[in-house]
Amino acid sequence: MKKVIDINLGGQKFTIDEDAYKELDTYLNTINNHFSTSSGFEDIIYDIEVRIAELLSEGSAQIVTLAKVEEIQKVMGTPEDFGADPSEEPADKVQKRFFRNPDDKVIAGVISGFAAYIGFKNVTALRFLVFLLFLSGVGIVPYIILWAIIPEAITASDKLAMKGEDININSIAKSVEESVTEIKETVEDISKNLKQKFS
Repeated sequence: MKKVIDINLGGQKFTIDEDAYKELDTYLNTINNHFSTSSGFEDIIYDIEVRIAELLSEGSAQIVTLAKVEEIQKVMGTPEDFGADPSEEPADKVQKRFFRNPDDKVIAGVISGFAAYIGFKNVTALRFLVFLLFLSGVGIVPYIILWAIIPEAITASDKLAMKGEDININSIAKSVEESVTEIKETVEDISKNLKQKFS
């Protein structure tokens, strides 16, 4: 007989056996320690927890076992893989998902999200094609429907799944750090522009 523990991970509730809890707790503490000095630390940890919660939700088991936690570590990467270089072990391929892309949107990010989903690099050409469909009156209703039903890529995991990239510790951390860098650069550009206008 094993003791079970209720936990909350990535906003979801799970029942986990004691051995699995100890392993997962050690794993998450190792991740926390590793990324504690990274820019966007809290976002990295949150996105990693959300991804682990997604993996824990797969399957029909009611109680998370040690085997499931070990399986997740293989997908996400072991503590030895947390160095600066990406893991040498191949991660499980993620199924590409259609999301609206908030990082490259003109109206709602439907077109750039679709371009990422189909692997089409020239988003401008695709936007021009949709614009022509708008002018003919054909494209407006489908666009509005897609806007309403397609979720926006919010987390780093969503953005990686939108591009069909592996979702593991290194890719999530890299994605969040890139977002933080982009925000810093945007703030610096705005600051420079304001200084130039008022000087």
